[in-house]
Amino acid sequence: MTALGKVLRTTVFKLSVIYIGVFSIFAVAFVLYISYNANALLNDQLRATIQAEIRGLAEQGRIGGVAAIFQVIEERSHRPGASLYLITDVNGRILTGNISQVPADLFERSGMGPITVSYERNVGEGSRHLAMVQVLRLPGGFWMLVGRDIGEREQFRQIISRALAWAVALMIALALLSWVFVSRRVLKRIDSVAATSRRIVAGDLTGRLEVTGSGDEFDRLAESLNDMLGRIEHLLYGLKDVSDNIAHDLKTPLTRLRNRVEAVLAGPADVDAYRNALESTIEESDHLIKVFNALLMIARVEAGSPDGAMAEVEAGGIVRDVAELYEPVAEEQNATLDVSTPEPVTLRASRELLGQVVANLIDNALKYASPPETRPLRIMVSVTREDGNAVLRVADNGVGIPEAERERVLSRFVRLEESRSQTGSGLGLSLVAAVARLHHGTITLGDNQPGLIVTVRLPIDAG
Repeated sequence: MTALGKVLRTTVFKLSVIYIGVFSIFAVAFVLYISYNANALLNDQLRATIQAEIRGLAEQGRIGGVAAIFQVIEERSHRPGASLYLITDVNGRILTGNISQVPADLFERSGMGPITVSYERNVGEGSRHLAMVQVLRLPGGFWMLVGRDIGEREQFRQIISRALAWAVALMIALALLSWVFVSRRVLKRIDSVAATSRRIVAGDLTGRLEVTGSGDEFDRLAESLNDMLGRIEHLLYGLKDVSDNIAHDLKTPLTRLRNRVEAVLAGPADVDAYRNALESTIEESDHLIKVFNALLMIARVEAGSPDGAMAEVEAGGIVRDVAELYEPVAEEQNATLDVSTPEPVTLRASRELLGQVVANLIDNALKYASPPETRPLRIMVSVTREDGNAVLRVADNGVGIPEAERERVLSRFVRLEESRSQTGSGLGLSLVAAVARLHHGTITLGDNQPGLIVTVRLPIDAG
């Protein structure tokens, strides 16, 4: 009963019942309409035939009197067919015709239009038939009946009734077969969705909805949901990585802060020592605040909420402005910062985020490129227009990044410098990648031979 109740509650079953009802009503109405009109047509033909015979007999009566009518009916009564004739005297005694028995009150309805009555055709036959007849009074007190057997009409009505019954039965049978096929198919897909959902709820984020390859609406829905599940899986694993990295990267500076304060408090009271400890604490706290701000910015960008509204911006101008800010830092490190913007490149983007991308890439190059002492650090920044994209490239002649690590460094808190002697949080390239995704663009890391080249492609009409 539980399985039956499950089936009866499905939308497929309810729709099937509605379709069966609608089409059955339509079929019944259609067949009844045909039957009614066909029956009306046959009745008109019967009346026309009876009237034609009566006119013929009346013409014979005008020519030869009642005797001529008797003679014609006697002759026609012996012909096979559906025509019916009868003449009786005043007392109702049959004189001639091919009918042996009619209702007793029939002759009381003389003069009326054709009516339907039952009759027996042969004496002793015992079976009664239906006929459409008309009764007329002849001179001399005789009664004349002229009619047509309507057995053919009744057979036609029976054929129509059987056809209607078979049509309805066949429609219901086919509808039930279709329902069984569709319900099995639909319920199988729904059960598959339910099973996958239970796997995901149980913690298996790799679960995906079945795609049969038929290209139907279920496949399209499954593909969309699978894309959504993939994105959710990526975000959840990213959140896990962030949590792990926060625990690892922020635990050390927090512990260092505590130990430094504890060491100062444990020593002799010294104002200068206290001051130095507080200054170090503030510096470390500022670094932690920067890390959290970077995390918040990445979260906002990945959520699709940029700090600045999308607008038409000129990428070359942004690159030149940011590079100008970093020129003093580059001079201090005896590095060369070259900027190339051969043509204006206008795109729809967030000015603040695009500037942050340029700043992060230049800052990373200055901090981590570290070329050999035989050559000075050189950083090349360029913006060009290629195939409908604004292409930002930041290249250096440093040590570069191994190919196996280039994808990993785009994640949060990933730093290839295991000693962590350089300042930084490992969030710079993560933010660049997030901004590129927000603008429907891409970021790739390549070999500059020597050094690293970072290429960010943003569609001109991104927004």
